[in-house]
Amino acid sequence: METPTVPINFVPATGGETFKLGTITIRIMEDGSRTDNRIGSAEFTVPPHTSGPPPHWHEMHDETFLVTQGTLRFHALNGQTVDAATGDYVTVPTRSPHTFSNPYDQEAKFFNTYTPAFYINYFKLLATMSEAGKPMSPEANKRAMAYFATIGVADDEMLVDREQFYGKGSAKAEKK
Repeated sequence: METPTVPINFVPATGGETFKLGTITIRIMEDGSRTDNRIGSAEFTVPPHTSGPPPHWHEMHDETFLVTQGTLRFHALNGQTVDAATGDYVTVPTRSPHTFSNPYDQEAKFFNTYTPAFYINYFKLLATMSEAGKPMSPEANKRAMAYFATIGVADDEMLVDREQFYGKGSAKAEKK
């Protein structure tokens, strides 16, 4: 049997396709083109007091999150939350309702994987639908999710508390 000649993929610290999803910065590390779409990955930078996507679950892919800076709050059904700090790892299996936020005063970063990799295209679509530097519209986000077998979850099912989502004392937490 001949030794395969498939090359490795190297993404330098300043490499990868980078774009803004509202106020969140995403850097694509692997879009699936070198893995037959078996895995995709990206790095996210989440500013302080920033919400993530609307609550949702995925019909066709699993996700993992490795927090590399700061602390992120992961939200699940019935108001369950997990605060994941630098070095913590979260796995979100298929059909697991979730979202995340950064309710803290410090920027947070995480490394995110997707299997299969097709979900990377969701972020690329969102980038065309959002205005850099402005919060992402939940309606636009939900519209984009529908193209990628991602189903929204009602806020009352998640029992998301605005203060938990954005942080106590945040102007966003005060909105009704």
